[in-house]
Amino acid sequence: MSISPWPAGSRRTASFSGVENTELLDFLVDLAREAGIDVRVLSRAGAGEVPPESAVCRVRGSLWVILSASDLPEQRIAVLAGALREHAGEALEGRYLPPAVRALLERAEPG
Repeated sequence: MSISPWPAGSRRTASFSGVENTELLDFLVDLAREAGIDVRVLSRAGAGEVPPESAVCRVRGSLWVILSASDLPEQRIAVLAGALREHAGEALEGRYLPPAVRALLERAEPG
């Protein structure tokens, strides 16, 4: 299994409040990085390996969001939204966010 900033072809499209999931996912990744959160994507598990799940963790004091290419886009979006809500509140204050993104962050489970 390898970790990369963003593997090609790992995202699917679906709709979320009129916004494509790929657009929403890209926006949240950019937002997390702007807030100082390191976002990494794990490639799909190999044959016989247990697929990893997306999660938030600390690595040597830095906050990381690990996104699994095996997870559905909605799962990756939920993990990112939870991390942003829990750990990036100050960075998001006063910043314009599209209404769909603001609504998502307001109801996200903490990361």
